[in-house]
Amino acid sequence: MILPRTGIGMDVHAFAPEDDPQPLWLGGLFWEGEQGLSGHSDGDCVAHAAADALFSASGIGDLGTHFGTDRPEYAGASGVKLLAEAARLVRAAGFEIGNVAVQFVANRPKFAPRREESQRVLSEAANAPVTVTATTSDGLGFTGRGEGISAVATALVYPMPGHEVPAAVPGPAKRAPHA
Repeated sequence: MILPRTGIGMDVHAFAPEDDPQPLWLGGLFWEGEQGLSGHSDGDCVAHAAADALFSASGIGDLGTHFGTDRPEYAGASGVKLLAEAARLVRAAGFEIGNVAVQFVANRPKFAPRREESQRVLSEAANAPVTVTATTSDGLGFTGRGEGISAVATALVYPMPGHEVPAAVPGPAKRAPHA
């Protein structure tokens, strides 16, 4: 029986300081006139969370493992490029991608008018369905204060036929000593 595997990814970026403005890339899209996010790459926390969820589901590391700040070749890299590379690595590890779902938390930009465009761009990068939703935190926390954006993603992957993925085998149960 082929069992699917799920993973969770999260990414958080602060808005870039006004004295070092950056373009805003979010959900694979450029947002003209919006304050950008700080980060080693383009700061696209939606694409980054999606990639991290894929790594989590397949058990092959995380965003830092593959695209960390110690990798200068990824400085300024597009989140769409990172998601495409994450999907390639997951498939190379013997998995197919079922889907990825991302929710980001921010006061801006207004996402609904560009939702379909974002989902299309990210789905093309992953070569699998990617859905994106947005919410606010009702003024609470750093996202509510407008200091940055956070995103959480889930991913479903499953082993490709002919690629056996070993199941985790639990160790012996530890029993509490009797008093």
